[in-house]
Amino acid sequence: MHPTPVHAVPDDEHAQIASSTFRMLADATRVKILWALFAQEASVNALAEAVGAAPAAVSQHLAKLRLAGLVESRREGTFAYYRATDPHVRRLLAEALSHAEHVTGAARGDDPHSY
Repeated sequence: MHPTPVHAVPDDEHAQIASSTFRMLADATRVKILWALFAQEASVNALAEAVGAAPAAVSQHLAKLRLAGLVESRREGTFAYYRATDPHVRRLLAEALSHAEHVTGAARGDDPHSY
């Protein structure tokens, strides 16, 4: 039996950035907001309706996501439109949501590996 190779441990800067990203993704509403924004650009009100949250709450989440660099915004008249563009974060979210489907399928007795 061969020992499993050990991957290099990330340096402090990269570990901190990864940890900050996970902190931003540690809220279900923010996960839904980001997923919606990877599909299409949207206003606060459209996002609020899509994710089932109050516009004020969505606005607060967007401010945090924007400060973290996970969403961008543009103004058109009096409206702000938001979008998520980082393909790394999209893949991370896709994997996390795939994992969630796997867990819930396994809990129901479905075989998540049978296709």
